This record gives sequence, C-alpha cells and structure tokens, in this order.
Amino acid sequence: MTQSRRSPCPIACTLDLIGDRWTLLVVRDMMFFEKQRFEEFLASPEGISSNILANRLKLLEELGLVTKQPYSSHSRRMNYQLTERGQSLRPVLKAMTAWGLRQLPDTTTPEK
Repeated sequence: MTQSRRSPCPIACTLDLIGDRWTLLVVRDMMFFEKQRFEEFLASPEGISSNILANRLKLLEELGLVTKQPYSSHSRRMNYQLTERGQSLRPVLKAMTAWGLRQLPDTTTPEK
C-alpha cells in the first residue's frame, strides 16, 4: 500500500497505517486471543461493526500484516492470521497494555 506521508516521522507514518481506533484491536484479537474468523472478531467487547471490520481486515492484508485462507468450501469464509510482520507488533501492544495498566485506573487485561 503506497500513500503519501505527512512527514518522515516514524510515529506519524505508523499512525497513518495503524493508528485508527480499530486496527490494533483486530491485531490484539489475533495475537492474544487467537481469533481467526470474521464472526469471532465481531464478538469482541468493543463492538466493531461488520463494515469497519471488513475494511480493517482488508487494510491489514494490504499492509502485509495479515494473510487469509478459506476455511470451508464457501469461498467467502476466511481464516485470518498474522504474518511475521504482523507478529512484530507484539512489543508495541505489550507496551500499550503495560502503560494502560499503570496509568489508567480500572483497566484490566481481558480473559481469553
């Protein structure tokens, strides 16, 4: 995916790719809760809508963070998995989790 950059700042460039309110939650669900199917992502407590979820999964695939494969004879049913590039976000999500637990009252890590 090629897009113009606001600046060469790595933080700005990263936020342009994954800085919306849903993308990292989809990655979180794959990484820490082993979700792979569309309906599993929809069941997350944050309540992502199906059109936004479809958009984010497509974006993650275009960015090379996710791959998809059919899981049944129905061609539209897909399993989504993080690529090595997607897995490389693990320290980012762990740092965000640690910061949130320290700095934001009444936060907890969800159960699987």
